[in-house]
Amino acid sequence: MRDNPDADETAMEGVRVYGAHRATVGSIDVRRALPQRTRRTIGPWCFADHLGPASFTEREGLDVGPHPHVGLQTVTWLIEGEALHHDSLGTEQVIKPGQLNLMTAGRGVAHAEERTGRYRGTFEGIQLWIAQPDWSRGGASAFEHHHELPRVAVGDAVVTVLLGDLLDSSSPARHDSDLVGLDVDVRSTSTVPLAPSFEHGVIVLRGSVRIGEVVVTPGSLAHVPIGTAELRLEVLEPSRIMVIGGPAFEEPLVMWWNFVARRREELTAAYQSWTTRDGRFAEVTSALAPIAAPVPFWLRAGD
Repeated sequence: MRDNPDADETAMEGVRVYGAHRATVGSIDVRRALPQRTRRTIGPWCFADHLGPASFTEREGLDVGPHPHVGLQTVTWLIEGEALHHDSLGTEQVIKPGQLNLMTAGRGVAHAEERTGRYRGTFEGIQLWIAQPDWSRGGASAFEHHHELPRVAVGDAVVTVLLGDLLDSSSPARHDSDLVGLDVDVRSTSTVPLAPSFEHGVIVLRGSVRIGEVVVTPGSLAHVPIGTAELRLEVLEPSRIMVIGGPAFEEPLVMWWNFVARRREELTAAYQSWTTRDGRFAEVTSALAPIAAPVPFWLRAGD
């Protein structure tokens, strides 16, 4: 992965806008909206990559070889295209727009994300991570695929509830902390109700919206502070938006590579397990080669 460390931020009327980092994952360019240098989490959400848009063929696509995770859940959501998920639980699952893949790492899981070998066209979506709370992060790994999710009409927006609740609709997807994850397909100015006890993040995948005096476009993240009861989206052009939120995550987090933990020693142990293949991470059936972990900076000789 390559990161561009030059991200800007602006503050207006309580809403702070952060510029995304550019990165490369597998064969695809991404906009990494979270974490930021001064904004590590939004509720329990600790990572957000806007994938694409990119042009895929049957032979060229999302090629992310087997790699490990601990202490987090991955949320994969597409708005165009398709991809194939393999994991060390034995899962093989194609995901398409409108479907949700949710993988719980717990103590340790590995997975690969691949082209399907049959899709040609535009690929675009988002992958997010949720930091598992202390009570569940050492537990068993798991995988869920949700073919259908609740959809709610809010003004001139159609909101899909990926995780958590909106009005009277609840997602069937597992969540270990209080949170919300929404896909908002909005054509004209609309107001989405929010839980005032949550902080929220707004990630625009397509289009542009104004929140108060702030314009949010692809490549930026808007942070909406706790105490906000509704999100008024002034639509400058038809837009596709992710809204994520939850109470401020109070547990200390350390993140490195693909791992979320509480202490650096836990990161070291996960790195050593993946590097030595000691059995903590089971094998993934994939045509792609496993991804080698970089040596943590705190273990490098001379550092």
